[in-house]
Amino acid sequence: MFAVKKIREKFPIYKKFPNLVYLDSGATSLKPQPVLDKMNEYYSEYGVNIHRGVYELSFQATDEYDMAREKVARFLNAKTEEIIFTANTTDALNKLALMYSKENIGPGDVVLTSELEHHSSLLPWMKICEEKQAELRYIPLNPEGRITFENFKKVFDDKVKVVALTYVSNVMGYKTPLEEIIPFAHQNGSVVIVDAAQAVQHFKVDVKEMDCDFLAFSGHKMLGPTGVGVLYGKKRYLNQLKPVFYGGDMNQDVYLDRVEIKEIPYCFEAGTPPIAEIIGLGKAIDCLEEIGLENIENHCHGVYLYAMEKLSGIKGLTIYNKNADIPIIAFNIDDVHPHDAATCFDQDNICIRAGHHCAQLVSKWLKCTGTLRASIYLYNDKNDIDKFVISVKETIKLFQKLEGVQ
Repeated sequence: MFAVKKIREKFPIYKKFPNLVYLDSGATSLKPQPVLDKMNEYYSEYGVNIHRGVYELSFQATDEYDMAREKVARFLNAKTEEIIFTANTTDALNKLALMYSKENIGPGDVVLTSELEHHSSLLPWMKICEEKQAELRYIPLNPEGRITFENFKKVFDDKVKVVALTYVSNVMGYKTPLEEIIPFAHQNGSVVIVDAAQAVQHFKVDVKEMDCDFLAFSGHKMLGPTGVGVLYGKKRYLNQLKPVFYGGDMNQDVYLDRVEIKEIPYCFEAGTPPIAEIIGLGKAIDCLEEIGLENIENHCHGVYLYAMEKLSGIKGLTIYNKNADIPIIAFNIDDVHPHDAATCFDQDNICIRAGHHCAQLVSKWLKCTGTLRASIYLYNDKNDIDKFVISVKETIKLFQKLEGVQ
């Protein structure tokens, strides 16, 4: 049995809000006490800078920082030098786009993407294609709203230099068939960049097995703190990139007319990093591995199936993704703006997301102003779903009553 009650004891927010129904982990996950304790340990016991001090406290901070990188590398089955710390997924994907496009994208080249992308995966390449006179091309979605290998092949040709795709849609919860797309793209020499912000917390991601060229994710969606993200890149590609940020700790030697930069990954980490957050991310990985990603995946899928069963047949409710691959439910209450509905859920202590979720093209594809999104994670159970379903029904009744009054 997946002991949700015992798991919740590790999350202090439930002590303050025991009736909280948190269904917004797709935006950010809750933080367990061990992660908070590890960050407080840094600030209270050895809160100094890394790499630069020749004293014991700095050595300790550096060891903890380096250990976190090793944990991330092991978590992804990567080499430690292939792990670059960033501020978040958006920061990682923007830096990568700037660095890679500088010498590898030109007029007539194609960047292939999709309408399912989070803005952080889409917009950097949109702007680069404008500046470089390259083409931004979209993979058509199938009637369900999924990326398929068949549709990918229809728009792929030898002009495609970059394939930038989400691993899992943050709105629809659909997996992209990367196991078919990546080897096919590599036959053309195309580079594949994966936005894994909605993937790494739900199931095992092995970058070597996947064979992606770059991958990015955020710490705050996987029990870790805000302010830290990860960019993975194959060593041979990272060695070809030139940093876009210069400053402290990324240079080896500086002369009057030139600079020698450090080896990867340090050349891409200019300035003092978010040390406590990176150490906290390492602890978050410990927490996930202690519970087990397979256990988390199975539990969340079970809760999702229960939710879909309870929501099915409710009149006045539109669900857009009835067969999601991760536990995300995108829906709307008919003829009700998602922000208005979300306010009603909040009155029942239910936290869900409302709007376009930084993925406006998805809402446009669905032909709606936005959606409500309930995202399930390891601290949710069937009791949460029961409360959520009751609130859905009461919200529908409320707006139907208001419509009748008008």
